[in-house]
Amino acid sequence: MPQHQERRPFSRIHFNAPAQLTIGSDTFEAEVLDLSLKGALFEWPASHSVQIDTPISVDIHLSDQIDIFMQGRVAHQESGRLGLECQSIDLESIQHLRRLIELNIGNSDAMERELCELIAPSQQP
Repeated sequence: MPQHQERRPFSRIHFNAPAQLTIGSDTFEAEVLDLSLKGALFEWPASHSVQIDTPISVDIHLSDQIDIFMQGRVAHQESGRLGLECQSIDLESIQHLRRLIELNIGNSDAMERELCELIAPSQQP
Protein backbone atom coordinates (compact mmCIF):
# COMPACT_ATOMS: atom_id res chain seq x y z
CA MET A 1 0.00 0.00 0.00
CA PRO A 2 1.48 3.42 -0.92
CA GLN A 3 2.47 5.71 1.90
CA HIS A 4 0.42 8.87 2.38
CA GLN A 5 2.25 11.85 0.92
CA GLU A 6 1.70 15.36 2.20
CA ARG A 7 0.19 17.40 -0.64
CA ARG A 8 -0.13 20.70 1.18
CA PRO A 9 2.18 23.39 -0.21
CA PHE A 10 2.24 25.27 3.12
CA SER A 11 4.08 24.24 6.29
CA ARG A 12 1.78 23.16 9.09
CA ILE A 13 2.70 23.46 12.72
CA HIS A 14 1.18 21.65 15.66
CA PHE A 15 -0.22 24.32 17.91
CA ASN A 16 -2.75 24.27 20.73
CA ALA A 17 -4.81 27.36 21.45
CA PRO A 18 -8.46 28.12 22.16
CA ALA A 19 -10.57 29.34 19.26
CA GLN A 20 -14.08 30.46 18.49
CA LEU A 21 -15.67 29.24 15.28
CA THR A 22 -18.61 31.23 13.93
CA ILE A 23 -20.85 29.49 11.44
CA GLY A 24 -23.87 31.55 10.47
CA SER A 25 -25.29 32.94 13.71
CA ASP A 26 -23.81 30.15 15.86
CA THR A 27 -20.50 30.38 17.73
CA PHE A 28 -18.67 27.29 18.98
CA GLU A 29 -15.68 26.86 21.27
CA ALA A 30 -12.88 24.82 19.73
CA GLU A 31 -9.21 23.97 20.16
CA VAL A 32 -6.60 24.58 17.46
CA LEU A 33 -4.65 21.43 16.60
CA ASP A 34 -2.51 22.78 13.77
CA LEU A 35 -2.04 25.91 11.66
CA SER A 36 -0.67 26.99 8.30
CA LEU A 37 -0.80 30.15 6.21
CA LYS A 38 -3.70 28.63 4.30
CA GLY A 39 -5.77 26.93 6.97
CA ALA A 40 -6.17 25.26 10.31
CA LEU A 41 -7.41 22.09 11.95
CA PHE A 42 -9.66 22.33 15.00
CA GLU A 43 -11.02 19.93 17.58
CA TRP A 44 -14.63 20.68 18.34
CA PRO A 45 -17.62 18.74 19.74
CA ALA A 46 -18.19 15.58 17.70
CA SER A 47 -21.93 16.13 18.12
CA HIS A 48 -21.79 19.16 15.79
CA SER A 49 -22.09 18.76 12.07
CA VAL A 50 -21.58 21.23 9.24
CA GLN A 51 -21.56 20.93 5.46
CA ILE A 52 -18.33 21.09 3.46
CA ASP A 53 -17.82 24.55 1.85
CA THR A 54 -19.87 26.27 4.58
CA PRO A 55 -18.50 29.79 5.28
CA ILE A 56 -16.77 30.06 8.66
CA SER A 57 -15.12 32.82 10.69
CA VAL A 58 -12.40 31.96 13.18
CA ASP A 59 -10.88 33.80 16.15
CA ILE A 60 -7.74 32.07 17.44
CA HIS A 61 -6.81 33.40 20.87
CA LEU A 62 -3.00 33.57 21.27
CA SER A 63 -2.82 35.84 24.33
CA ASP A 64 -4.73 38.56 26.16
CA GLN A 65 -3.81 41.03 23.42
CA ILE A 66 -3.23 38.88 20.33
CA ASP A 67 -5.81 37.09 18.21
CA ILE A 68 -5.69 35.72 14.69
CA PHE A 69 -8.86 36.28 12.67
CA MET A 70 -9.55 34.24 9.53
CA GLN A 71 -12.50 33.78 7.23
CA GLY A 72 -12.81 30.75 5.03
CA ARG A 73 -14.74 27.61 4.29
CA VAL A 74 -15.11 24.23 5.93
CA ALA A 75 -12.72 21.96 4.02
CA HIS A 76 -13.53 18.75 5.91
CA GLN A 77 -15.13 17.48 9.09
CA GLU A 78 -14.91 14.13 10.80
CA SER A 79 -14.65 12.59 14.27
CA GLY A 80 -14.75 15.86 16.20
CA ARG A 81 -12.28 17.60 13.89
CA LEU A 82 -12.93 20.42 11.48
CA GLY A 83 -10.58 21.66 8.76
CA LEU A 84 -10.65 25.29 7.62
CA GLU A 85 -9.40 26.54 4.27
CA CYS A 86 -8.49 30.18 4.84
CA GLN A 87 -9.83 32.51 2.15
CA SER A 88 -9.28 35.84 3.89
CA ILE A 89 -7.06 37.10 6.70
CA ASP A 90 -6.30 40.66 7.80
CA LEU A 91 -2.79 42.11 7.73
CA GLU A 92 -2.26 42.08 11.51
CA SER A 93 -3.42 38.46 11.77
CA ILE A 94 -1.18 37.28 8.92
CA GLN A 95 1.79 38.98 10.62
CA HIS A 96 1.09 37.12 13.88
CA LEU A 97 0.53 33.84 12.02
CA ARG A 98 3.68 34.26 9.94
CA ARG A 99 5.82 34.89 13.03
CA LEU A 100 4.29 31.95 14.89
CA ILE A 101 4.95 29.56 12.00
CA GLU A 102 8.42 30.98 11.36
CA LEU A 103 9.40 30.42 15.01
CA ASN A 104 8.14 26.84 14.86
CA ILE A 105 9.68 25.79 11.54
CA GLY A 106 12.90 27.71 12.17
CA ASN A 107 13.40 28.68 8.54
CA SER A 108 12.65 32.25 7.48
CA ASP A 109 13.56 31.50 3.84
CA ALA A 110 10.90 28.78 3.64
CA MET A 111 8.41 31.17 5.21
CA GLU A 112 9.22 33.83 2.58
CA ARG A 113 8.65 31.30 -0.23
CA GLU A 114 5.30 30.31 1.25
CA LEU A 115 4.21 33.94 1.58
CA CYS A 116 5.17 34.60 -2.04
CA GLU A 117 3.17 31.56 -3.11
CA LEU A 118 0.21 32.72 -1.06
CA ILE A 119 0.09 36.21 -2.56
CA ALA A 120 1.18 35.37 -6.12
CA PRO A 121 -1.66 35.32 -8.64
CA SER A 122 -2.58 31.78 -9.58
CA GLN A 123 -1.12 30.64 -12.87
CA GLN A 124 -3.99 29.47 -15.07
CA PRO A 125 -3.24 27.90 -18.48
